[in-house]
Formats: sequence, structure tokens, C-alpha cells
Amino acid sequence: MITKLNHAEAKKLMDENKSLRLIDVRTKEEFEESYIDGAELLPLDEIERRAGEVIPDKNAEIMVYCRSGKRSRAAAEILDEMGYKHIYDMGGLIDWPFELIM
Repeated sequence: MITKLNHAEAKKLMDENKSLRLIDVRTKEEFEESYIDGAELLPLDEIERRAGEVIPDKNAEIMVYCRSGKRSRAAAEILDEMGYKHIYDMGGLIDWPFELIM
């Protein structure tokens, strides 16, 4: 199941749920410029191939994000099709109002 969250809801969930897997689906180059603290890089073009090794537990709570929201939506749909049960799509970092690691 995919749940769309706004940035405030996403931040609250990140702060409250320490077992949440935060997945950045942008490119390695984009990730190296800035990312949310605690995020793991799993580029969209690698999700189908690597999700099983990076996130072996299909019951894990997963939040995906990208730059604008397009790739995170696609990633959430792929993960859903792969059988992951708890997927949050927080959209993009373009207007993320909270701290980033630079």
C-alpha cells in the first residue's frame, strides 16, 4: 500500500519512527550534493534489481523521495508491485523546508 505524505507529515514520521527506511531514489550525483540525514541511496533505475538486497523485509516501513516527486511516485509503485506492504511517498526535495546534509 502506498501512502502519499506532505513534507510535514513525512518529517513527523521520520522523527517518530526510528525503524523507518528512508530511500533516496535520485542519482548518485544528486545524492552527493544533498540528502536527508539517514537516507539510503537506491536510484530508481536500480530498484527492481537491488530492492531485495537493500530492503529484504517486505513488511518494513519505507519512505521514498526524489527531487520533484516523479521518481518517488514511480519507485513507490515498483515497490508496491514487488510486494512491499508499507510504502510512503514523500515526493521531492525541491521545496523540503527542513535540514539537509550538504
